[in-house]
Amino acid sequence: MEYRKLGNTELEVSVICLGSMTWGEQNTVTDAQEQLDYSLSQGINFIDTAELYAVPTKESTYGLTEAYIGEWLKKSGKRNEVILASKIAGPGEWISHIREGRSRFNNTQISAAVDASLKRLQTDYIDLYQLHWPERKTNFFGKLGFQPHKEDDLTPFLETLHALDKQIKAGKIRHIGLSNETPWGFMKFLDIAEQHQLPRIVSVQNPYNLLNRSYEIGMAEISYREQVGLLAYSPLAFGVLTGKYNGLMQPSDARLSLFPSFDRYSGEIASNAVRQYVSLAEDYNLDPAQMALSYVNSRPFLTSTIIGATNMEQLQANIKSINVNLSAEIIEKIEAIHKMIPNPCP
Repeated sequence: MEYRKLGNTELEVSVICLGSMTWGEQNTVTDAQEQLDYSLSQGINFIDTAELYAVPTKESTYGLTEAYIGEWLKKSGKRNEVILASKIAGPGEWISHIREGRSRFNNTQISAAVDASLKRLQTDYIDLYQLHWPERKTNFFGKLGFQPHKEDDLTPFLETLHALDKQIKAGKIRHIGLSNETPWGFMKFLDIAEQHQLPRIVSVQNPYNLLNRSYEIGMAEISYREQVGLLAYSPLAFGVLTGKYNGLMQPSDARLSLFPSFDRYSGEIASNAVRQYVSLAEDYNLDPAQMALSYVNSRPFLTSTIIGATNMEQLQANIKSINVNLSAEIIEKIEAIHKMIPNPCP
């Protein structure tokens, strides 16, 4: 396993991070514990979760993923061996079951969310606490262009940083990060923190994969120059880049079969790009998923790639991507496909 610094902290996290959002929906607590045990045996020390999980989010599974991790932490006694990341949900119509739909990034809501996560996780502290998506309406979750909206009740960034600082001083969280953020929000948080001597953002968790390289436009330079690396989620584009959905194939237990609303990467143009990437992998006797993950792993602005799996075979293959080194020739051909079909999915 390879390790990289988490921002400007003393923590070194594995380049492969174990994602968990299917635990409690597609995976049982036994599955989750098996994945955790195996991942640690392979050198993974970084686990990502969120209060929102399991996904798709609903009241009956809210918080289950954190609870599964908490059971494992208590049973295994390995809390000191892992770097644990979680998130507070932002506002939205689809989270009416989370604190009565009033989630905001203010002191009251952050304090309540942190305490609830700590209880479910059965731990005294969270290493990395992230804002799951911005309070403001902007271009995230598959939206490329920005459309202005009237907004009257946004929490000022300064207030949010003070609230997070309070949790750090209380010893409940160690570091803070963003998720689904834009260049404007990224720089505002960095600038305000510097101006007021408040905690500095150490990571940004955004989507990044061969079908969506929009992070490279604006965000990547900030990550590199400010030493605030990307935690890449959806590195396989909801599994599309494995090639398992090519043609008329529709595996019965796959995410897009179970939850058709996750169709961000399923359009005609995206499918054309997938066929070309899969064909390229096959030309070089590479597993398409491992090629896609290896490309993400190799980016200079990346801290860690968040993988998710619903079975052990997937998990084992995805972790092995850390041992796949793409040649300059393969990289060149990936870039050629990207040039012909740039970012078919935002």
